[in-house]
Amino acid sequence: MGKHIILSILLIFLLFFLPWLWGGPAQDPPDRLPAADEVSPAPQDPEEPPGDEPDEPDEAEDPAFSVDKSTPLNVLLGEKLQPMDMETYLLGVVRAEMPASFEEEALKAQAVAARTYILHKIASGGSARHPQADACDDISCCQDYKSQEDAAGEWGERASEYEEKIRRAVTETDGECVLYDGAPVLAVFHSSSVGATQDAQAVWSASLPYLQSVETPEGEETVPDYRSTAAFSAGQLREKLLAALPEAKLEGSPSNWFTDIRQQPNGTVTSLSVGGVEVGGNRLRTILELRSACFTISFEGDTVTFSVSGYGHGVGMSQYGANVLAGNGMTYREILEWYYTGAEVGPVGG
Repeated sequence: MGKHIILSILLIFLLFFLPWLWGGPAQDPPDRLPAADEVSPAPQDPEEPPGDEPDEPDEAEDPAFSVDKSTPLNVLLGEKLQPMDMETYLLGVVRAEMPASFEEEALKAQAVAARTYILHKIASGGSARHPQADACDDISCCQDYKSQEDAAGEWGERASEYEEKIRRAVTETDGECVLYDGAPVLAVFHSSSVGATQDAQAVWSASLPYLQSVETPEGEETVPDYRSTAAFSAGQLREKLLAALPEAKLEGSPSNWFTDIRQQPNGTVTSLSVGGVEVGGNRLRTILELRSACFTISFEGDTVTFSVSGYGHGVGMSQYGANVLAGNGMTYREILEWYYTGAEVGPVGG
């Protein structure tokens, strides 16, 4: 009996303790997985959800981040080169280029068009007239610009109200552009047209798919000085024309100087012969400083009178048209996509 007890103790010893002497406790076989209730969950940080490490915040997703404020420009104001950010520049342009009394959606459309215009100009290599600057305040080259102080002097008692409207127009469209195939368009604009805007090819002999003729709603009832006249004596007119067109033959009666006049249905002159020299209607408009190329010519004695409708080159967005469309409920994006055919509004690269 005693031998059996001793043998049993020896077998128990060999079964349970000998593996420790050979390399540690026995392991589960490789084909056995632990049961679910045998697994303790890995500790988690209670403030961090499970998954990958969080990414660094994107500046563009930060509601306080401004694309315009982070875009530096060098602007030539008069003879002085001034560094400023895009927001400051656009505030000056919108103050100068569109009446502050206009609908807010029209002002937003103007802000986006102005932003797009300067970005297109920079992307195209800038201006040879001011290689040291991104923009200037000469409207024959870039866009007009007006400081807050100068604008306030003109606005009088409504200065704070108008300044706030323009600031909203710029900041609420931060970074937005008119895009065609993802790139900023040549977002030209003008004051008012007669029934329809002009195709760029008819004005500048360069066709652009987004600068096509479209209907526009402004008219005599909504545009101050919609109709205007410019009168010249025969001597004054001859002097102006020969300074620009020295090869023109301006003899006899002024009624014989203008021939082969070609006009669009709305009355805009596309081309005509001036003393035997073919001239675009927009070029004659520039030579004589007419308000637009939509004109007729009348002669009485020694006086030549140009009767003009609308104001500007007629291409791209009509500012008074945009104001009428905004008053009819259009948003600034809809207005811009109306005037720039096939384009869309969004951030560059977005």
